[in-house]
Amino acid sequence: MILLDREIRKYKELLFIDGYNIINSWDYLKDTTSTELEESRRLLTEILVEYKAYTREGLILVFDSYNVKSDRQVIVDNKLITVYTKELETADHFIERSVEKYGTKKKIRVATSDKLEQDIILGKGATRISAKELEYEIISFKETINRIRKFEKTKNKRHLSGLNDANVEALEKYKEYIKD
Repeated sequence: MILLDREIRKYKELLFIDGYNIINSWDYLKDTTSTELEESRRLLTEILVEYKAYTREGLILVFDSYNVKSDRQVIVDNKLITVYTKELETADHFIERSVEKYGTKKKIRVATSDKLEQDIILGKGATRISAKELEYEIISFKETINRIRKFEKTKNKRHLSGLNDANVEALEKYKEYIKD
């Protein structure tokens, strides 16, 4: 829990995400779940790592380990905090206790489509976002980032239009060199 507390302290706003609830709500993750749950977790994690790069919220992705004999495991990777609950603990219970613990100091949202869980966390002072709303929020972020990238690319091409081909080629090589 020390690692989790230390990471959470870094943020004013938190978004707790009920991992399996999201996986079972998003069509392209649900389809993957039928073949392999580990792949669905990996895909969701990748999506959230990319999303984390554009949000100031602390993202805490929570997976049940309810039927698995294990201690709680906290993994911080690319600023995404992933929590696997301890034995006999559901993601819902972990999120509820976290909202109680951090809710007075932090602005907290919880992503789940579980109606009972939504009612409980609302009663504890957090706000809720459904799985579909989170999906649309992430898609909207991606579209905005793509528009910005496209605009920047066009802007850069306009700046380079006054240069001869040899100079443009030299700049491209330099750009590749500094990337590595």
